[in-house]
Amino acid sequence: MSNVYEERATMIAAGELQSFVPFGREHCKNHPNAVNIQLRQLQPASELWSSDGAAGLVGSLQEVTLHEREKESWQLRKGSDGAGDEIEFEEELYVAGNMVIWSRGTKGQASCVYKAFTVDSTVQQALWCNFRVPQNKKSSKEIVEHTVCIAQDTCVNVHSVSGKDFIAPLPFQVSTLWPTMFGLLLERKNLTSDVPMSPPSREPLPSLFSMLHPLDEIAPLVCRSTALFDLPRIQYVSDSMLRVVFTSCDPSIIMTYDTVQCTHTVWLLRKVTVEEQSVLLKCPEPGPGTGAASFLGAHLRNVSPLDSPASPLHCHTLHNQSRLAASPSLHSRAHSPGISNMAALSRSHNPGIAAPSFCNAQRFNVSCHSLSPRGHSLLASPNSTMNESALLPEREPIIPDLCIEQLWSETSTSHRDKSCQTSKVFITSDLCENKYLCFLVESHQELRCVKFLESNHPPQLLFVSVSSIPAKNAAPLQDRDCMLVLEVNGSLVLYTGVTRVSKVFVPGLLPPSLSVISCLPHHCSSMDSVSTPAKSTVRHLSNLEEIGMMPSPVADGMGAVKHHETSWVEDFNFQQTVPHVHTLRDSVSSRVTLELSNGSMQRITIPEIATSELVRRCLQAIRFILPKDMAMKVLVKWYNTYNAPGGPSTHQEWNLFLSCFMTMMGYNTDRLTWTRNLHIEVPLSPVAPKKARPADTGSDEDWDYLRSSDYHWQLSMQHVAGVPGLGTLAPSGAREEQMSVLSVDSSAPLFQHIPSLFAVLHLLYEDLKLDELQRSGARSLAGLLQQMARDLQLEEYIDLYWRDYPSFIKTFHESCVIDQAQLEQMTRPSFLTPEPPCVFGWLRHCLRGEDVPPFPYLPGICERTKLLVLSYALYVAGDKNAVSENVSKYLAKISAGQKKNICDQIPEIRRESSVKFEAPQGNLAERLMEWLTSAGFTLKDLESVPFGAALPIRDAIYQCREHPCSDWSEDVCALIGRQDLTKQAHKVTPTKAKTSVGLGGEMLDVPVPSEADEEEDGMADLDPEVTGLIWSQDLRVQEVRRLLQSSRPVRVNVAQLPEVSDHEYIEEKENKLLLLCQRTMALPVGRGLFTLFSYRPVPTEPLPVPKLNLTGRAPPRNTMVDLSSGNIDVPANMTSWASFHNGVAAGLKIAPASQVESAWIAYNKPKSAELANEYAGFLMALGLNGHLTKLATLNIHDYLTKGHEMTSIGLLLGVSAAKLGTMDMSITRLLSIHIPALLPPTSTELDVPHSVQVAAVVGIGLVYQGTGHRHNAEVLLAEIGRPPGPEMEYCTDRESYSLAAGLALGMVCLGHGSNLIGMTDLNVPEQLYQYMVGGHRRTHAGINRERHKSPSYQIKEGDTINVDVTCPGATLALAMIYLKTNNRSIADWLRAPDTMFLLDFIKPEFLLLRTLARCIIMWDEILPNAEWVGSNVPQIIQENIGTGEEVQVSQDLNMETLAQAHDYIIAGACMAVGFRFAGSANSDAFDCLYKYARMFMQSLKASAATITGHYNVQTCLSMVLLAVSMVMAGSGDLKVLQLCRFLHKRVGGEMNYGFHMAHHMALGLLFLGGGRYTLSTSNSAIAALLCALYPHFPVHSTDNRYHLQALRHLGVLAAEPRLLVPMDVDTLKPCHVLLDVTYKDTKWYDEVTVELMAPTLLPELHLLKEVRVKGPRYWELTIDMSKGIQHLQSILSRDGVLYVKLRAGQLPYKDDPLGLNSLLAPNPDPQAISAFTSDAALLSFAEYFCQASSGSAAKHKQALFSAILYECVTQENPEMLSTYMAIDQAVCAMERKEVSETFSLGQMKLVLELCESRVMQHRLTAPSLSHRKGRGRGRGLLLSSEFLPVMKSAADSDLDRWLAGNSHVLRAYMSGQPLDEHTDTNMLACFLIYHSLPSLKKMASAHLEESASFPELLVKCGQLGVSVRAVLSLRALLLGSVGAGIPQPVR
Repeated sequence: MSNVYEERATMIAAGELQSFVPFGREHCKNHPNAVNIQLRQLQPASELWSSDGAAGLVGSLQEVTLHEREKESWQLRKGSDGAGDEIEFEEELYVAGNMVIWSRGTKGQASCVYKAFTVDSTVQQALWCNFRVPQNKKSSKEIVEHTVCIAQDTCVNVHSVSGKDFIAPLPFQVSTLWPTMFGLLLERKNLTSDVPMSPPSREPLPSLFSMLHPLDEIAPLVCRSTALFDLPRIQYVSDSMLRVVFTSCDPSIIMTYDTVQCTHTVWLLRKVTVEEQSVLLKCPEPGPGTGAASFLGAHLRNVSPLDSPASPLHCHTLHNQSRLAASPSLHSRAHSPGISNMAALSRSHNPGIAAPSFCNAQRFNVSCHSLSPRGHSLLASPNSTMNESALLPEREPIIPDLCIEQLWSETSTSHRDKSCQTSKVFITSDLCENKYLCFLVESHQELRCVKFLESNHPPQLLFVSVSSIPAKNAAPLQDRDCMLVLEVNGSLVLYTGVTRVSKVFVPGLLPPSLSVISCLPHHCSSMDSVSTPAKSTVRHLSNLEEIGMMPSPVADGMGAVKHHETSWVEDFNFQQTVPHVHTLRDSVSSRVTLELSNGSMQRITIPEIATSELVRRCLQAIRFILPKDMAMKVLVKWYNTYNAPGGPSTHQEWNLFLSCFMTMMGYNTDRLTWTRNLHIEVPLSPVAPKKARPADTGSDEDWDYLRSSDYHWQLSMQHVAGVPGLGTLAPSGAREEQMSVLSVDSSAPLFQHIPSLFAVLHLLYEDLKLDELQRSGARSLAGLLQQMARDLQLEEYIDLYWRDYPSFIKTFHESCVIDQAQLEQMTRPSFLTPEPPCVFGWLRHCLRGEDVPPFPYLPGICERTKLLVLSYALYVAGDKNAVSENVSKYLAKISAGQKKNICDQIPEIRRESSVKFEAPQGNLAERLMEWLTSAGFTLKDLESVPFGAALPIRDAIYQCREHPCSDWSEDVCALIGRQDLTKQAHKVTPTKAKTSVGLGGEMLDVPVPSEADEEEDGMADLDPEVTGLIWSQDLRVQEVRRLLQSSRPVRVNVAQLPEVSDHEYIEEKENKLLLLCQRTMALPVGRGLFTLFSYRPVPTEPLPVPKLNLTGRAPPRNTMVDLSSGNIDVPANMTSWASFHNGVAAGLKIAPASQVESAWIAYNKPKSAELANEYAGFLMALGLNGHLTKLATLNIHDYLTKGHEMTSIGLLLGVSAAKLGTMDMSITRLLSIHIPALLPPTSTELDVPHSVQVAAVVGIGLVYQGTGHRHNAEVLLAEIGRPPGPEMEYCTDRESYSLAAGLALGMVCLGHGSNLIGMTDLNVPEQLYQYMVGGHRRTHAGINRERHKSPSYQIKEGDTINVDVTCPGATLALAMIYLKTNNRSIADWLRAPDTMFLLDFIKPEFLLLRTLARCIIMWDEILPNAEWVGSNVPQIIQENIGTGEEVQVSQDLNMETLAQAHDYIIAGACMAVGFRFAGSANSDAFDCLYKYARMFMQSLKASAATITGHYNVQTCLSMVLLAVSMVMAGSGDLKVLQLCRFLHKRVGGEMNYGFHMAHHMALGLLFLGGGRYTLSTSNSAIAALLCALYPHFPVHSTDNRYHLQALRHLGVLAAEPRLLVPMDVDTLKPCHVLLDVTYKDTKWYDEVTVELMAPTLLPELHLLKEVRVKGPRYWELTIDMSKGIQHLQSILSRDGVLYVKLRAGQLPYKDDPLGLNSLLAPNPDPQAISAFTSDAALLSFAEYFCQASSGSAAKHKQALFSAILYECVTQENPEMLSTYMAIDQAVCAMERKEVSETFSLGQMKLVLELCESRVMQHRLTAPSLSHRKGRGRGRGLLLSSEFLPVMKSAADSDLDRWLAGNSHVLRAYMSGQPLDEHTDTNMLACFLIYHSLPSLKKMASAHLEESASFPELLVKCGQLGVSVRAVLSLRALLLGSVGAGIPQPVR
């Protein structure tokens, strides 16, 4: 073997060649501009070759000048897709002329253009760069912007992936841009050679600059240098001889080359510290340094007005000014922040002018602390410098952003070779994770590699050693941890770090020299599939970032470096005939481009180190434990073996690894029986096995091969009858007796390390056992481990492997002798304990509650072990800190080399874990879930954990699934299998985005009217599924739509009497229509509330606005009735306000979450002028739903200048509502223009319409709501009592202005009460009281005195206050200021007067306002009953009204006054109840108010109406109706709907436009937002409702005298979404679910839980304690309010969708309201299983395993499987099915004695241990677990209580039967005798595993055989941890009572 092996190791095979052409080149040819680029078709010219090795040119370009050659360049990198690492692709950035092409291509797909850019001038350079932007001002998190930077002469274009484009002007000429971790690094072009010398006193400008973001200033770089004894010096990098040759992002370093010293230096690049900035800015004494710094500042900032013409800089300055205007960079972007400071630099680069020279006068010399000129300084004496600087004003320099600090520098060579600048730099790492910075010096033909270390504490880079490799070129291969080197002789060699691996053989490419070819003729064989590029690129993206991307060398501006010409001349003849590799470029992951001498390019792939997961993990473990140099040897040796040309196929990889690894440990694999034939199965060429098979029919050798296989050997104990020639044929090796003694070669490289290697591989073996997918690997590894254990004489380990794989391990007999002396010399690691660590044993001890030692684990390799050990420690052992502080109690972390203590690195783990996982204070199951999620554990991983070990985790999952927290992360919800919660946590998309089309076919559930114009009524957007669930019993929503539609003609039904002429009849019909139109015009106010926020507009379509149809149809002929016939008088502008309301209603449909842009708002502007009012309303609505903030200021200005009154009203109110309570200054200015009182006294009188002034005043109230702003409060207080002016318009409608001022004042000081800070001098309450009751007017002080001087010509008010004007505003202002303050003294001012004299002085409707105001101030005293309502009526009224006629009425009393006062006070108190219980659907409040509503309905018909007056009763009725609607808002209550419908039908008589408006507002409130919304009782909401429901409604449609109609819509501001809609997560349809809603306790009631059927409106959230979805039909879910209401608020704001999951076998409430048809019937029928679940796996199981079949055994099985399936499905844990099946399989195998491995039995043992575990039993019965209200499960863990005992008894009886016949086998084993080859040891192993008998050594040490009596035996066994059951089985054996037979154990 070895000779073949050595020969094969000389070379490895690379993947096949693939020709490479940059994709961008092809793409550019199709570009229309391609003609100008003169990109020629590049023909390979074999007689010409490129002579400059530094420039990786595009082949040999015939007759092309170097200038043209530089037009094309490209670079490649590994693609980084944000979506994850599933796909690996390459990205190419190609530059030609003025185009840049960014393309992407994967292995599976051809390249395609990702982005393409064309710029104005030639592209100098293009590169990828990442900029970092802080996420927000507070957090330190940064967002990384991925961009492409394209450099032109004058600017850099930056294009980000997210679509942002920037242009950053360049203030100077740039030679190269470099990407860094922080942003761009700019290297200034050094043009000093062209410029004549200027006075030498000036210092050079910085040469390196940084740009941290395209919008930031370009700042110079500073350098921090530390001399030996000096302080550190901070200075600008101004050395023109320093060239950057490389930058890297990770680690953040740059490399420079010094052209004078000819050395390379590595610098650390970092942000500047604050101290360094202050050092630069503080220049202490004026010295030589000061001049330089200030000169730099002046020069960069371009502000140098020099006074003295004698200044040496004078001509330069003049030139600066003259060139400023013509500078192209200034024209391109004059507002860029970079220009002012940097533009000056561009001027110093014009070679034609006499600019000062910044040549190498001094380097790094702008210093502030000290000035130590380096070398040949031309600087004049300090004095002259000072004089020069005195001419310049003092200026500070630009603050730098980045700083460089020297890390390493090359030692300066003596011969100073001028041309040793590097042409290529990259970072690579070797297989042992050492990192190297490599740079290629082509002139010396060597690659220099500097090894560096990264340390974290403190973070620093240490450069350790330098080595050089002879090379012509090199390229890193990140994914393979190695690099490809092109040697001087032209051969390709693979290195890992500085270790040579092997030559690389490229199929299809001849080796470079004929000598090499002649010696290796037989390796040019074809490749096996494993190393084709396709296979090797399937690997996932590695974590390494692509580093060291060089742009194409042509464009670097590094200058071409000539080759040594001699080598070319020698090989000239050869070159002409055979292309050879000329250079390497564009390495990405494991691929690299070879550029051949004939100009073509080929791409090859380097194969990976291992494809099998097992080999990969073994290599990881070996690398972990061995010293680095030794590990490197092993890895290199293996790499060569594995990747030799014609290498192995995947399934032979393990055999090859075994041979290689064992040989290195010193085994002779040829002589060991079991390894002898390994290499024979590995063909040297893939062709070999095919040739070896002459026919498909097979041969005798095949049969013998099968008979000698180890599988046959395992099954040899079971005799198969009837098959000829099937005797037991021992594996071939066993037949030949080995005569000589086998030994291990002690000179082998790994011989010393055998114990350490054995220890780590054993831990790996234990880890593999925990992964079902790796079990076969564990078996393979056991073969190797048992051999090592035999040779190390570790009997206990062999016993362990034998117990795991009895029949497999039994076939091994040989051991190789290791000399005893050598055995003692071997380095034995401390973690190689005599007792083998067994992970299942550890878990078993943990389950028994015993103390467990820490389990050893290899960090990074045995992660599954760590996961399970800590999970058991946390959940089973119950240690809450197991995953945080106490990790070291359970895990012993092994460190490589074991020089330190085992547990020394545990604190590091702890810190790492504590970052990811903050332990919550939940129960253990919750903590386990959160920890597993933080460790990245998913359900998919759980499936691969063996069933026994996984059971506690599954149990924890089940617990959490039953009682989850509502605020868990998405990952935790996915792990516990609650898709409903996962979807809830996934907050990305809104639920169903409803468009204007509605819901398509889903609307068919509800009967749809057939008329085509049904859609046009503007109410079609309500979700019928949700409304259908809320009101499922009737069609009330259809009825409301019918009542509120205004788009169809009304029915005008007038009977024509005989005496009425036709003309009169027509007039009669039109009069009737006019009355009906009063109602139609009032409908939109209600409709706006009904359809509130129900629509998401499509940005490309205008908003559909339903028509306001004011025509009628007269039956029976359906003739048209129209108001425009001229027969009757119709008021002018009758419809203007109705149109406005219609526009508002349409606009209010738009949901706040919609995407609305400024352009769309303008797009909706109507063309015709008659729709302008509608658009005005639309603008107001947009403000109310918050979208008007997006309207551009320009558009707002545009709308206001039109002077359209309605538009101004809508816009001002809308903008104010959108900016509610923000004190926004721009809006304040906007409003102030429209309010004369807020303008300065001297300002021009603006002609602002009165109603616009009213709107503006209310707007001030909205914008300053609750702020207590003093100036506005003062102005508004004065405006309430503003006297009438001389002009007519100041005299009409004064009431509405005064009211608006009162409402606005109330809003500004909302709820402040007596805490009005800074307003005591205003005496606000007293002033308001005066406005309310009247009296002498006070003199006005301050700014508005002038305005109030002019006497009134219209109204003789004198100096008394007109209470009729000021009272309403003042009353409501008092109410709002003292809202909910319970201030009794203020409330008493508002009490209704209790004498007839005083009652006569007050308007009855003002009594309503006073009562309302008084009650809402005394908020806590409002009670929802008739007694409280009645208690507001004064004594005098109570005594005389209501008791009936029998009371003798005194002559002094005016009955009319008393009756009116009574009704209005009752109405006011009812309003107060409505406000107090708004949106609560409180049944007491409803009953009370409904009673009063019925009372007022009765009095309308009764004679009482004549006393009070119809109008007054109607007003009171309207107010009570509104109050009852407020209480029932959003609930759609049927009784209230009936009241509204009754009043809707009444037209004519006293029913005017205002009453209709009130009734339909009530209807809108009742169905607010289609039942999704209801009212809030916050202060802000009450203020909005007071504005909207002001109890004086307009008499006709143009009436704004007492109250501006537009304010009726402000009620929307009080609406809040409180509908909770359960959505089935599987069907995504809304459904019914039972909720338990728990109220917090208050002073009115204790904590109480009510049961609601959702969808339902929730109470106000601050009143709630928790909301819980109840079982049994749906999975439970609790939303706990004690942690805050944000979570529930976010659910409600997203359409209120709460995802719920139906339990298996349950039907939704819609299908089964009473729960009678549940599928959980006691007798499970496999057919019915489809009703339980749609899981395909379960359905298939039912079909194939649970169908009835013949035979009693089969029937028994079928019944068992059916029961198992039923149990799994009904208990909602179908994942347990596999566990049940596995246990059953294990028991059946034991029954049939077909056990070749004991794995499943061991798992079953774990299950039994878990169920018998005292810890878990105690926890299950303890009440603490079901601390949440839920079903306490009175059963065992997950597994059904009947199943396990059955299985256990079956296993027991099988083993007892075996023991009865084979007790001699057990006795022989326990006495340590060697077992006969032919005995069946499989059942013995099962017996030992099942009864958890300890290892032989332990049992021997306990001397069990010497026990005298059973009790003594019991005690001894108890100490060993043997169960009583096992002791009973062993009693006969150990106590020697053979005659007694084996007693029957107690079950």
